[in-house]
Amino acid sequence: MAHGSIVLGANQYGKAEVRLVKVTRDTARHEIEDLSITSQLRGDFEAAHVEGDNAHVIATDTQKNTAFAFARDGVGAPEDLLLRLARHFVDDFEWVTGGRWAAEKYSWAHIDMGNEDGESTHDHAFVRGGTEIRTATVTIDGGGAPTVIAGLKDLSVLKSTGSQFTGFPRDVYTTLQDATDRILATSVTARWRYNTAGLDYDAVYADVRRVLLRAFADKHSHALQQTLFQMGKAVLEAHPEIDEIKFSMPNRHHYLVDLSPFDLDNPGEVFFAADRPYGLIEAVVQRDDATDAAAAWEGMAGFC
Repeated sequence: MAHGSIVLGANQYGKAEVRLVKVTRDTARHEIEDLSITSQLRGDFEAAHVEGDNAHVIATDTQKNTAFAFARDGVGAPEDLLLRLARHFVDDFEWVTGGRWAAEKYSWAHIDMGNEDGESTHDHAFVRGGTEIRTATVTIDGGGAPTVIAGLKDLSVLKSTGSQFTGFPRDVYTTLQDATDRILATSVTARWRYNTAGLDYDAVYADVRRVLLRAFADKHSHALQQTLFQMGKAVLEAHPEIDEIKFSMPNRHHYLVDLSPFDLDNPGEVFFAADRPYGLIEAVVQRDDATDAAAAWEGMAGFC
């Protein structure tokens, strides 16, 4: 049986998870920016794969050093740093036609000293924030305009009432009972795609987070699917600069513990928090006239 020629397909390469910590010490009160940055280049790299010719291979170590060097001038919003890196590699190396640059940002807070003199937080001692991580990705393909996707993951939320799950179909294998008042808990992963550039990314991120939390808390939930959609709808209504938002939200189940063997009642107060198995709800909420940006989402692990 005859076969066609063997050729190189789509490819990219770079330095992954560059751990970068920037301390701003212009005053006695310091600030910390803590990120993990990944740089991946796309372009004319066929000779490197096929012939072992490295003339076009910008060393991954160089990509790492570039991130550190750019941080010296300031980090700012992770989206802005990624855009600077993207433009550098695409504009300064003619054979680089695009790439993907991603960042995770970890939060640190000044330690609360609880002093009575009004100086409540320490100037240069910090405590790591919660599990929530800010994410950002910049993609350029074929030398075109960059696509910016922002997001967050591991945003743990819970409401102790205002949630139910009833009316689902039943068959011979169904044992789940209707729940008219239940705990609703999840860990939100969300990514949203901007339709314009030059934004105050820090301000938009903070407001999107606020809108997500408010929608989760505010709306009575008939299912996590409904809550997810309401959260996404609220973001798109508040931010016309966002075309779509993707969610991955596990249902962190809480089961009422039977205390009757101990002659105790349990009026919805003591629960067993089960970590697995869990329901996993994933969906995209988007504008019906949103442009297609499938290439910008490629390479992201999981649904989002």
